[in-house]
Amino acid sequence: KELSSDIKEQNLIMSIISNMTNDERVAKYRQKVFVDILELPYIRKQMTELFERIEFLKDFGTAKRKSNERLGIWGLLHRLYEIDDYIECVEAMRECLSDAQIRSQGLKDLRDFINEIYEDSCFAQMKEDISKLKIKTNDIKSITVGINLNERFEATSLGLVSINKKPFKKSGILSNFADAITAKNKLREESEWKGDMHYHQPEDEAGGVIGHIKRNAEFYATQDAPFLDRRIRTTIANVAEGDDVKNSTFYLENVANKILDTIIRRLREVMAKYSDISIMSISKIIPEFLYYIKFAEFIEKNTEKGFPFCEAETVGGDKMMNAKGIYNLKLALGKESKDEIIYNDLVFDREHTVYILTGANRGGKTTITQAVGMMFALAQGGIFVPAESFEYKPVDCIYTHFPADEDKTMDLGRLGEECVRFKDIYTNVTRNSLVLLNETFSTTSFEEGYYIAKDSVKALLKKQVRTIYNTHMHKLAADVNELNGEGYDVMASSIIVKSEEGKRSFKIEEAEPEGMSYARDIAEKYGVTYEMLINEN
Repeated sequence: KELSSDIKEQNLIMSIISNMTNDERVAKYRQKVFVDILELPYIRKQMTELFERIEFLKDFGTAKRKSNERLGIWGLLHRLYEIDDYIECVEAMRECLSDAQIRSQGLKDLRDFINEIYEDSCFAQMKEDISKLKIKTNDIKSITVGINLNERFEATSLGLVSINKKPFKKSGILSNFADAITAKNKLREESEWKGDMHYHQPEDEAGGVIGHIKRNAEFYATQDAPFLDRRIRTTIANVAEGDDVKNSTFYLENVANKILDTIIRRLREVMAKYSDISIMSISKIIPEFLYYIKFAEFIEKNTEKGFPFCEAETVGGDKMMNAKGIYNLKLALGKESKDEIIYNDLVFDREHTVYILTGANRGGKTTITQAVGMMFALAQGGIFVPAESFEYKPVDCIYTHFPADEDKTMDLGRLGEECVRFKDIYTNVTRNSLVLLNETFSTTSFEEGYYIAKDSVKALLKKQVRTIYNTHMHKLAADVNELNGEGYDVMASSIIVKSEEGKRSFKIEEAEPEGMSYARDIAEKYGVTYEMLINEN
């Protein structure tokens, strides 16, 4: 939601980042693309503008019509300008990606793809054909039509008189026509065509143009006078039924299709040559680009505030993560300065595979748990991470076990629901996974919760799963030496959120749990210590 206010874009970004890759080569490939997008803001700007045009063409273009639909004059002209926009987009993308500063293989591959389209002989011919057609169609501003009448003033034939470069003006047409039918001796003795104004009568197929004009005229004659005398109505033959004003556009198109038959034939010939030209091939890359662009804008904005971001590096050997100066990005959103944030260091290796995290209530346990998950999600998505430095071995999935909503625990009860959910997670985890547990099994008595939690930690150690278990069960953290004595290949470690003289520091360190479950902190928060209770009464 911080990246975009558009729900469609939010869903698109969420889809990409939640479908993680654990292939470090893919993560690195994406990361290099992101570096280019971040460091070359003018490319972001140009691409954003281009993609808006491409998205419009994709959503409203004639390519969305069924292939067996026969395009009329308006559809053909729309397709003409659609292909012209496609040509301009290809040329603009080619120019945009020609920058020598591009270093990522991803953008280089895209540049090669666009160059391949541009250098194709078909593209050059298409550009020439479309350019010629545009010159012809751009000149059409009006059409002069001739209509022959019989003695009853009924239209007997219609034909094209001229195609004009200038539009008719209201005064020139209406006033002349009014003069022609009202003023004495204004009727011409014969029709006189000047210059190249020849009369072309189209074929009248199945009622054709004249039929359309008659039906349209009959409809308008009756719609404005619904209570016409019955005798008058009988003089109007074949009144159109079920039509309304909106259909006038279709009548007009059918008339235009016939009188512009020469231009339409040429348009159809050219459009048929490029019927397989589709904006879809380029539009497929828009989601990935949008993902990079939105993150780049977000990180650029927060970097200006001083918050550190870094390019993640993958590591090998026993070390599975080495993070320095990490912080929770969610927490930083409401801050104006980097000095308002506490930064922490954390390592995953053989001696520190399962962390039991304890500390004061509201001391930052959940915050650091979330931060670690976000580090992996962003790094493997190719995005810079909120840290001073971050080395990691990719995970195949991030499993989270946070308290469920009340309505999800009605059938099994809270403890039952937590047990079912944890078993499902454990069934699917591998040694390459990351598990984040937040106050898991804390919704029951201490004895029951401790018993289940201890068995769960032992099972996670057996599978060698990177885990952070944030809990108020300090006895569980105190038992890490006992757990490590059971001969697993990896070890558990106790870390705490430090509290100095009762004040929360939000700093974590490897240490024995500080004992109390901070019940007094909770009691003070809600005013139920002995002193607070008796002083209020």
